Amino acid sequence: MPQPTPSFVRDVHASTVHLPAGGWTTALDALCAQFAAISREQWLDRIVRGRVLDGQGVAITSQTPYRAGMRIHYYREVMDEPVIPFTETVLHVDEHLVVADKPHFLPVTPAGGFVEQTLLRRLMRRLDNPALVPLHRIDRATAGLLLFSANPASRAAYQALFRERRIDKRYEALAPALPGASFPLLRRSRIVAGEPFFRMQEVDGEPNTETRIEVTARGTDGWRYALHPVTGRKHQLRVHMAALGAPICGDTLYPVLTDKAADDYRRPLKLLARSLAFADPLTGKSRRFESRMVL
Repeated sequence: MPQPTPSFVRDVHASTVHLPAGGWTTALDALCAQFAAISREQWLDRIVRGRVLDGQGVAITSQTPYRAGMRIHYYREVMDEPVIPFTETVLHVDEHLVVADKPHFLPVTPAGGFVEQTLLRRLMRRLDNPALVPLHRIDRATAGLLLFSANPASRAAYQALFRERRIDKRYEALAPALPGASFPLLRRSRIVAGEPFFRMQEVDGEPNTETRIEVTARGTDGWRYALHPVTGRKHQLRVHMAALGAPICGDTLYPVLTDKAADDYRRPLKLLARSLAFADPLTGKSRRFESRMVL
């Protein structure tokens, strides 16, 4: 009889690999060859704990025969994953949507050195909903609102809000003063991948980004800005503010990349996804969500 699918399958998205053609005897041998950075001992440990499945969702064994094209599902794990000591707040839950306030430093989805310590993973467990999918992204360094689809049947309708720019997004930022600029200010530029790969940069050419910038408070140590991104390129707000001469306080990437170091929880990036407003595609009613966090 097939073994039951392990309980963790309900709250974690599996990665999938199709084993290539080769001369291996077991699926384990093929996995070890495909993923040289993962030791045979690690694969054996995952297999024993039922964290490696075949295409039918049945846990494999160390002796499961290899065949070319075999589909394998496995669950990413990170050794010594750091614990993010901040808690998200769930602001809204219904049949279709989940809205959460993400703290600084918490990734939205698994990537790099984070799997368990991600907003998606935490919400899947907390709400017991393995169908959750983020409808948009914000940086790990950024705090504030995230909208999740809770129902595959209505997901496309809500994804279209972002794709077709039918959702109003407002951010807050603390940054140096720009006394020589006139506000509201519209920043349009072309942003492309830079060096290293995780940074972005402005270049000459047809603009592919647009941000409306307003000043909401003027202080002696800096100003508070309202940022309204029309487009949604990676790091767009951070790049635009830095290019204007007012890099967001706490930014370790722009305009200058600082040395890689452990997270300094005392100095978060002063950028907050403050509000989301849209006409609900299912009901036509206006909806607005506000973050409860403050910079």
